[in-house]
Amino acid sequence: MTSTHTKMTAHRIFVMPFAAVYPAYVKKAERKGRTKEEVDRIICWLTGYDQAGLLHQIEQRTDFTAFFDQAPALHPNRALIKGVVCGVRVEAVEDPLMQKIRQLDKLVDELAKGKPMEKILRQ
Repeated sequence: MTSTHTKMTAHRIFVMPFAAVYPAYVKKAERKGRTKEEVDRIICWLTGYDQAGLLHQIEQRTDFTAFFDQAPALHPNRALIKGVVCGVRVEAVEDPLMQKIRQLDKLVDELAKGKPMEKILRQ
């Protein structure tokens, strides 16, 4: 019983609206001299949403589960996203949804750390 409760607590991000976290991604990037447009480009690269689709998900307050479930085309190069975010190795995350969330976190971290866009987008 404890493991189920722990799992539910650990994954409350799954039911959190993407729109609730999106401003934090933008703010983190802007604090380091990057732009909202660059954040949007990263999100669209990872998920396959176009700008209108991304805006629709934000306006609808879609939760993270639906945001990734409805993503038009997760980028095949997302497997190349490696490293540590929030003390967790991205490529070692077992839950598929949590891994996608951590991949997005890692991309925004790289943007905020000044990495060139072509490296962030694994080109």
